[in-house]
Amino acid sequence: MVTAALSVATIALICQFALALPAETQAADALVDFFPVANGGGSMLDKSGGLGEPLNVIISAKSSSTVLTKSGLTLFAQAIGFSTECLGLHLGDPQTANLGDGNGDVNEMGVWRADFGNVAVGTCLESLQGGNHFRAWTQNGSSANSGALFLAANRLTQTQDLSQHHTIIPNGYNIGRDELVAAAVGTHKHPILPLSFTTTSTSLTGLLAAGTQGVNHNISQDGIVKLLTVTTKISF
Repeated sequence: MVTAALSVATIALICQFALALPAETQAADALVDFFPVANGGGSMLDKSGGLGEPLNVIISAKSSSTVLTKSGLTLFAQAIGFSTECLGLHLGDPQTANLGDGNGDVNEMGVWRADFGNVAVGTCLESLQGGNHFRAWTQNGSSANSGALFLAANRLTQTQDLSQHHTIIPNGYNIGRDELVAAAVGTHKHPILPLSFTTTSTSLTGLLAAGTQGVNHNISQDGIVKLLTVTTKISF
């Protein structure tokens, strides 16, 4: 059932990856992991309702180049337990971020949610169970075109019914980041496609101020940003 539900989309994605990747792992030729957003007047908090969520995970520009696209990020997310939103539907306005690359405030490229082991419809369960999710932006403006992905990860509460709204759990920014990183580190195979993703993680400080200032829901976070380097290959 899952394969049938995803057949058109996944065939297109695997064709893209098959053309872009050799049999062995391919890393990008980037000279930097990313450019610090503050250098270009950006912020490590996105914007939502006058406040923001911390950009607490960065996928390095030195990752495999195909991972640094929306479709590639989706395949990586599916390999580590996340997928696109339930039935492709998104409630609420998109959040924006300024990555200091000359583009100013831009909308998120998407939201990926915990899929509970089912890449086709599993994210629908988050409507009832809560869970981890992340948003992503690409640093690709003319003044700082690294190609790195900046992610805002957090963990939501459980709701009792669909009339209620999720909120972020206490310490939810740190927990969401750490759960995402724990799921990503190591080597993971896509649940359907012949792709594997190998991820390493480094902790960065000094990019994001710790505390609650400017942070949505007044939830404190520790200021640590996780830098992920992701390489991928065809793996039958």
